[in-house]
Amino acid sequence: MPDTTIARVEAGSFLTLHYRLSGPAGDIINTFNDKPATLSLGTGELSPAVEQRLLGLAEGTRTSFDLPAGEAFGERNADMHKLGDPLEKYNVGDVVQFPTPDGTGSYAGAVIDSNDTAVQFDFNHPLAGQPVTFEVQLIGVL
Repeated sequence: MPDTTIARVEAGSFLTLHYRLSGPAGDIINTFNDKPATLSLGTGELSPAVEQRLLGLAEGTRTSFDLPAGEAFGERNADMHKLGDPLEKYNVGDVVQFPTPDGTGSYAGAVIDSNDTAVQFDFNHPLAGQPVTFEVQLIGVL
């Protein structure tokens, strides 16, 4: 007899899903108009607070969660602002990828100020310190 149990999201699950992360200014990520995303829980692809909302959901679920300011990506941290080389030409709003010190990955910083003497980067997540809406459609759970 075939197993008709619906798969549910657990720690370490591999997911195929559409999702949207948005804040007060609108969408940051939205896969609903493109191909779905695939990711594994617990690997840092989603914030821990967002992953917690997924645990226990059944394959095929479409739902939305509102997370209060600071819960999804922490509070804004002024120590995450760093000055860069003023000879590099950036515009406010540019997002620049930097290699990690060990060279195995990268991280992004957004230009928040630029003048003739310095460029200031913000390495906070764009939704840090803001309320977040997370909408998800679980297509597959392994």
